[in-house]
Amino acid sequence: MAGATLIPIRTFQAEAEKGSSEYELKAAFLYNFAKFVEWPVGAFPDKGAPIVVGVVGDDPFNGSLDSVVGKSANGRQVAIRRLSASQDLRSCHMLFVSSSERKRLGEIVASVDGASVLTVGEMEGFASNGGMITLTMEDNKVRFEINAGMARRARLKISSKLLSLAKRVID
Repeated sequence: MAGATLIPIRTFQAEAEKGSSEYELKAAFLYNFAKFVEWPVGAFPDKGAPIVVGVVGDDPFNGSLDSVVGKSANGRQVAIRRLSASQDLRSCHMLFVSSSERKRLGEIVASVDGASVLTVGEMEGFASNGGMITLTMEDNKVRFEINAGMARRARLKISSKLLSLAKRVID
């Protein structure tokens, strides 16, 4: 994480005012989360393996998440996978849980329990109900809360810089 630069919240706010869509902004946040999370040694099969960002359920990004494919975060390229809840969700390093999966949230969180998978969602109470990061929109701005206790349980280290930007940190 040394040397990584997080795009400041102010920059995202300016982009929102210029007409960037909600999901273009959320895609940028996911990419930046990858820069400020440290996965344990065994989370990757080898030094060249990408950070795999999975989307489970309906993909609300409408292609905007594809803009981060091939970009580098923590010395690894980013790859995107679209999955159904019945697939192996542990094959991802970051998992965006679509709002379409609200009824299956408990099942999805349980399926990655014990794995080093950063879970991100946008449904109300996501971080309070076993997820790690909840994204919300407030006044055309993306905000987020972090469940640091769940991240620690998954052996993920979230940068203090990222924690300081969170609207709320649950421990």
